[in-house]
Amino acid sequence: FFPGVMEKLGLGPEVLLEENPRLIYARLTGFGQTGKYAKSAGHDINYLALSGVLSKLGRKGENPYAPLNLLADFAGGGVLCAMGIIIALYERTKSGKGQIVDASMVEGTAYLSSFLWKSQNLGLWNRPRGENLLDSGAPFYETYRTSDGKYMAVGAIEPQFYEQLIKGLGLDSDKLPSQLSFSDWPKMKKMFASVFAQKTQMEWCSIFDGTDACVTPVLSFDDAASHQHNKQRGSFIKNDQEEISPRPAPLFSRTPAVPSFKRDPFIGEHTEEILLEYGFTKEEIAKLHSDKVIEFSKPKANL
Repeated sequence: FFPGVMEKLGLGPEVLLEENPRLIYARLTGFGQTGKYAKSAGHDINYLALSGVLSKLGRKGENPYAPLNLLADFAGGGVLCAMGIIIALYERTKSGKGQIVDASMVEGTAYLSSFLWKSQNLGLWNRPRGENLLDSGAPFYETYRTSDGKYMAVGAIEPQFYEQLIKGLGLDSDKLPSQLSFSDWPKMKKMFASVFAQKTQMEWCSIFDGTDACVTPVLSFDDAASHQHNKQRGSFIKNDQEEISPRPAPLFSRTPAVPSFKRDPFIGEHTEEILLEYGFTKEEIAKLHSDKVIEFSKPKANL
């Protein structure tokens, strides 16, 4: 909701904290509870733009691009808000009091990018977008197309890893420019691209698997779930409808998560069941449904 909506419903934090002073009340919005844009509409790309991070994403000479809606919505928003709740819960063990968590996706994304801000003077980000070490400027931190139309990801930053990359590509390091010769990077990228284009993804995997060249296949969702490493760790799970999704992470040694193998519920599928559990009568639930306060959605039988 926009700031102020919960107050209009009579469910603002002041009301609820008075009822229960131990309550943790998390408010997750795009622009935060205050400020010029607080009541403006927006989406991931807008929060990313205002955080400064979007200006860093994109290839040389191209427009900045947003990586789906992962950064602001899920990372800067969801994860940082969840972390705020956990911190507030931990603080409550000492004070016995709850508090309000104001999670802004703009600020969460900016905080997530602290490394970019703090490392500006280290020479990592002092060149224009798309010409730096980690933003597709470097030939050894890039993706390359293979002969079968797939891709390999290369992240050979350290000299000893770079040497293994050069060896795997069948090139002679003595005949190449220095790894950090910025002016030679465009020419090197073309050379690497032409070499990678000569073999299939599987052929490159047979060359680089087991080395420290930091070269890995760019996997589709289907391929990621069936990849040997991920299968060995059980990184992906299949539900009773044969739908694949990532297993909960990270792993805990003493209290491991037990994922559900049931399909995801439909919106409203368990509304009546949960309200009955909490003491509502069938008549009250029917009234809430007829007043369109709640929604039902019963799954159809598979015939």
